[in-house]
Amino acid sequence: MSDEEQETRNPGRATRFGLGALIGLLAGFAALAVAELAAAGVRPQAGPVTAVGGAAIDRAPIAVKDWAIRTFGTDDKLVLQLGILAVLALFALALGVLAPRHRRAAAAGVLLFGVVGAAAATTRPDSTSFTDSLPSAVGGVAGAVLLYVLAGRLPEPDAAPAAPRHPGQGWDRRGFVIAATAAAAASAGAGVLGRVLNGGGDRDAVASRDNLRLPPAASPAPAVPGRAQVRVAGVSSFITPNDDFYRVDTALVVPQVDATAWRLRIHGTGVRRPVTLSFDDLLRRKLIERDITLTCVSNEVGGPYAGNARWIGVRLADLLADCGVVPPSRGGPADQLVARSVDGMTIGSPVEDVMDGRDALLAVGMNGEPLPFDHGFPVRMVVPGLYGYVSACKWIEDIELTTFDAYDSYWVKRDWAREAPVKTQSRIDTPKPFARPKTGTVMVAGVAWAQHRGVDRVEIRVDEGPWQDATLAAEDSRDTWRQWSYAWQATKGGHTLTVRATDRTGETQTEKRTRTVPDGASGWHSVVVTVE
Repeated sequence: MSDEEQETRNPGRATRFGLGALIGLLAGFAALAVAELAAAGVRPQAGPVTAVGGAAIDRAPIAVKDWAIRTFGTDDKLVLQLGILAVLALFALALGVLAPRHRRAAAAGVLLFGVVGAAAATTRPDSTSFTDSLPSAVGGVAGAVLLYVLAGRLPEPDAAPAAPRHPGQGWDRRGFVIAATAAAAASAGAGVLGRVLNGGGDRDAVASRDNLRLPPAASPAPAVPGRAQVRVAGVSSFITPNDDFYRVDTALVVPQVDATAWRLRIHGTGVRRPVTLSFDDLLRRKLIERDITLTCVSNEVGGPYAGNARWIGVRLADLLADCGVVPPSRGGPADQLVARSVDGMTIGSPVEDVMDGRDALLAVGMNGEPLPFDHGFPVRMVVPGLYGYVSACKWIEDIELTTFDAYDSYWVKRDWAREAPVKTQSRIDTPKPFARPKTGTVMVAGVAWAQHRGVDRVEIRVDEGPWQDATLAAEDSRDTWRQWSYAWQATKGGHTLTVRATDRTGETQTEKRTRTVPDGASGWHSVVVTVE
């Protein structure tokens, strides 16, 4: 067989199937890469994967969100993005296999990808313009054109493997390989360039954080008592390092906000003197520093989504008072403070709680440094005693005073409670579940929290025996968690260790198990161990 005949001979069915799948993947890759490049001219959050992922988070049932957090923890967003890419790859494969027989229908399928991405981008809470639809639309068109062109270079599906060659007929294998390779290279280049350009806007934000030197607090936090940390291996650090602090939010792309361009608007019902503040305006105010434990409402009994940090910021109540805001207990018309993030998240907090004397902050620093981007740089809210979904708005840019009757925030629309004080909880950090300690003295230890009430007592029970008082570590403040320990004289066999806490109001945490929805989990934490 001559080289020319080999060049034009039609491949078998299996090879045609594989080639179709290949052009489908190439078209899908091109669509994503071109969309990434187009997003550089709009904003990174308008990219199709981010937009579709955000829409999926917005519309996912509560049970699905809870399952994702329990199963994947803080990797839930990465898993979601990988899942979206996997679905897109399967969709592209199917369209590619369809393309040799139905080029137009397959190309229309790729356009549908662009339509879905465009719709998702423009319906996100942070979308402010139809231009958010452009990256997905442009990417869909690019992918559809490429699929149509490459499908036209494939052999006729019903042609015999060795069909006679006539002028203008046959399969140009070399031409197909060149076209496919060029498309792959161009797509890769567009994707890389898009990544570079999309990251360019972050440089100003990174520089603004790197160049920031926080002024000293006018009201520094008291030193942490030396006995606040129990000397038992396996217990959480009393102060949670920034890198270990839990992160639970809906942002697939962490906002990178330039502090020099950041502004905060305070307005709404009962705000007699509306104001717009710059970051420098905030730093010129009196800064206070406090140790405060935060807890996520998605934290299951015994879960990891609680952390304690030293925050520095402006007292929110003072800022609101300067704007003429009066709490409801003194006749103020607004009972809800709605905080809005740059990514469109809305979080509603009770005005009364924010202004009742607790150290509610607009925080600018965490553990001695400017806020990390993951935790809200340049400014976030921190309110002790309330779950994060009703208090801890990150990347905040707007505060509106209103009423609970007039407005439902993001999570309330999804069946979570309007108001959610943190429930009294305790956790066994050591021994771990299914540990196999030796007989004799085994140190049982962990943490308990009842933010803004304080922990007064922690008790341990072995199997169904009597409750025994644990030894409490020194208290830092009623807004921080408290560590505890118990010297257990362990005997051979399987045992269940259970913990419960009592807060300073005299309320002991309930045994009744509830799920996280609508206002946080409850129940006693237990671990099963086998003593050898």
